[in-house]
Amino acid sequence: MSAPHELTLILTLAGGLSAALVLGFITQKLRLSPLVGYLLAGMIVGPHSPGFVADAATARQCAEIGVILLMFGVGLHFHLKDLLAVRAIALSGALAQIALTTLASMGILSLFGFSPLAGAVFGMSISVASTVVLTRVLSDNHALHTRTGHVALGWLVVEDLFTILLLVLLPAVLSPGGNFWTALGLTLLKLAALSAFTLVVGQKLIPIFLGYVARSGARDLFTLAVIALALGIAVAAALFFDASMALGAFLAGMVVGQSDFSARAAAEALPLRDAFAVLFFVSVGMLFDPVTLLSDWPLMLVTLGIIILIKPLAALIMTTAFKQPLRLSLSVAVALGQIGEFSFILAALGISEGLFGAAVNNAIIPAAIISITLNPLLYRRIKGMARWLEKHGPAFLSQSPLPPQSLPAEDAATPRVVVVGYGPVGRNLCRILIHNGITPVVVENNIDTARMLREEGRPAVHGDAGQAEVLREAGLEHAEALLLTTPSIPAREVTPIARSLNSGIRILVHTAFVNEARALRKMGVTEVFSGEREVALTMSEFLLRDLGAPDAYVQTELARLREKLD
Repeated sequence: MSAPHELTLILTLAGGLSAALVLGFITQKLRLSPLVGYLLAGMIVGPHSPGFVADAATARQCAEIGVILLMFGVGLHFHLKDLLAVRAIALSGALAQIALTTLASMGILSLFGFSPLAGAVFGMSISVASTVVLTRVLSDNHALHTRTGHVALGWLVVEDLFTILLLVLLPAVLSPGGNFWTALGLTLLKLAALSAFTLVVGQKLIPIFLGYVARSGARDLFTLAVIALALGIAVAAALFFDASMALGAFLAGMVVGQSDFSARAAAEALPLRDAFAVLFFVSVGMLFDPVTLLSDWPLMLVTLGIIILIKPLAALIMTTAFKQPLRLSLSVAVALGQIGEFSFILAALGISEGLFGAAVNNAIIPAAIISITLNPLLYRRIKGMARWLEKHGPAFLSQSPLPPQSLPAEDAATPRVVVVGYGPVGRNLCRILIHNGITPVVVENNIDTARMLREEGRPAVHGDAGQAEVLREAGLEHAEALLLTTPSIPAREVTPIARSLNSGIRILVHTAFVNEARALRKMGVTEVFSGEREVALTMSEFLLRDLGAPDAYVQTELARLREKLD
């Protein structure tokens, strides 16, 4: 059953996301990665299965939005200094891994009758990993913002740049009269111009623009501004600089990440990012035609072997050559053992240039689906692999030290208190904390207040405390206490989010009404200070003393009132 043209987008989103929800939930209950469920959902709503058929072209465009928002989010937390810190291993490692994978593919595919050039293009197409899969696996295992994540993402950026060059240069090499050096020079100039424009010009203009929107006080306008920036710069990168939209979004995220809007921008883009990223896996599943396995299974098995064995082995050799810790080397190697969006694009280019036939696509698509399915499962086995290699592996591997798995001593020993709101109450609480040797982290929705605190050298995060990403940026996961200092903060929304991030945290809340205080205590708030309660007690005490009541009577009445209010 196909969708009416005017309802294509709606039915594709409804059918794809609903199938992904059901199958993702089932696979999660079976202790498998939800990614497996999303891929199965794509197969069910795809053109090769009976019943409802989602529109493949619409699904691919929605998936591209997911890639853009995902890379924008990654860029928010990936500063330029992190990229420069791993440039040597990322550049050398990625290029060497691509070369080794390509050479292995040329040798193996020659047995299938492929020419050396066809084998090289095929090898390069499966040597690049999927952006979505890699970032999702690292994020699910809390490794995205670690040294492992920095190396893997730096590696991914190099692969992205290599793919851009290949997409431009391959037609110039294969077409009669094509000028290789002109194409290379123009591409490098455009990439340099994109980087300069985004990181230099954008660093001046983007924070000014976001600051102007933030001062409007309209949350929906700020959300629109963040999404418009991510999508706009990504599209501009593709249209004007011939770069990938993922690279443009990544650079835009890096610029915003260095501003005062990092946490708030991440929180605003998060819901859309997750929904559209799911559609990437659905769109991959839609490509799979089980019938092709009957004829192309030998090539598919060879392709899968190169992806999950040769590629990770090449990455492991390179990271070990740079004397990286064993667990980091294994993590990077396993995370790269899959393929995705760019592999399909490069394979399609090889087919259009007549290097090989459609059988290559029939091999790459199921190999991609299997590698994407296996990747999260293999990543969870890294600790066991590391222990086995330390005991039974070569000496150069077993001697590699393990990376630190805990916070630095100074961070672990310092009590953290997150103070939400910097009004009269918040300022006074911060003063008391600082006087007692505790530096609070302030979460403030007013950008000017957050900037003032940062200029004074005090940690502050701009954003809405009702969003997990903002609280995470403030360090709530390792904090001892959370203080909500004004009744305008929606404590009912913040409390369960805070508990999910840090189950043992003490939460102190300032609220307006007594009834609200009772409900919050039931939700697990440590202590609630109600404005209505305190005003009732203060006015009662003043009235009793003004009437000349004895002190004992005043204390009795106040105790009775406290009991009633509590």
